[in-house]
Amino acid sequence: MNLEYLQSFYTTVKYNSISKAAFHLHLTQPGLSMQLKNLEKELGTSLLIRSNKGVKLTEEGKIVFNYADTILSIKDNIERDLKNLQQDRPKLLIGSCKSIGEYALPCTIFVFKKLHKELDINMEVNNSYEVIKKLCDHSINIGIIQDDPKENSLDIEYLTSDELILVGNNNEDIEHITIEELKKLPLILREESSNARHLVKNAFQEKGVLLEDLNVIYSLNSPEAIKSSILAGKGVSFLPKIIVKNELKKGLLKHITMDEIKIEFNYYLAYRKNYAFDEYEQMFADFITSNKRTFC
Repeated sequence: MNLEYLQSFYTTVKYNSISKAAFHLHLTQPGLSMQLKNLEKELGTSLLIRSNKGVKLTEEGKIVFNYADTILSIKDNIERDLKNLQQDRPKLLIGSCKSIGEYALPCTIFVFKKLHKELDINMEVNNSYEVIKKLCDHSINIGIIQDDPKENSLDIEYLTSDELILVGNNNEDIEHITIEELKKLPLILREESSNARHLVKNAFQEKGVLLEDLNVIYSLNSPEAIKSSILAGKGVSFLPKIIVKNELKKGLLKHITMDEIKIEFNYYLAYRKNYAFDEYEQMFADFITSNKRTFC
């Protein structure tokens, strides 16, 4: 398969416009159209339906587009890794879920960097779903995720344990709460695709309660934004202990206890099955699994 044609197809779908894609790819519109036709000819099927409103994927086109996303990511990664080999400074790319990547993991990276000053370290922070997706499409080789992903293509190693706790503003006159009482409070949750939301949803479902039964006022994709909302008195939320311990210690936030709900989970180092770490990836994996005390 011609990867240049595949890139042109992928870009056309992304921009929903042959003219915009051609401009982005530095091609003429007839030149781009010819590449798209050649790809369709090569695959023996129609991929796009063209109209004055843009382009629409055929059913076959949807399949090719999904594979193109992975294939082109792998192509970019091959080029990146080959480029890194040609440079003097070795590089380490880590993907991490937000709860540990924004708060605890920087301490670990700092200590590891002190031991390996020659190494350039970059960390991408997303929710666990996105970290797993990046592992599977080969965008990253090492990920740190919240909870067991139940993903057959990945291996995981235990790092540390944590708990989602109900947190409110310290001015709230609440120490303990029941599920029925929680239903009356404004609740802030993580975004739909986050593992934290999934854990909360499952915990309440086990008690016969749906998220729709709770007073969810909005969802945010940032634990820091949720903390800011709580501090501003907008509502309460379930957050990992690891990210609120400083605010709890300073008395800015309050842990509201619930006897009916307990949400415990683990953090894991994740990587693709049968993937062979390079030298520095292996050193980091060994370091983080044997030096859990560096999470701070």
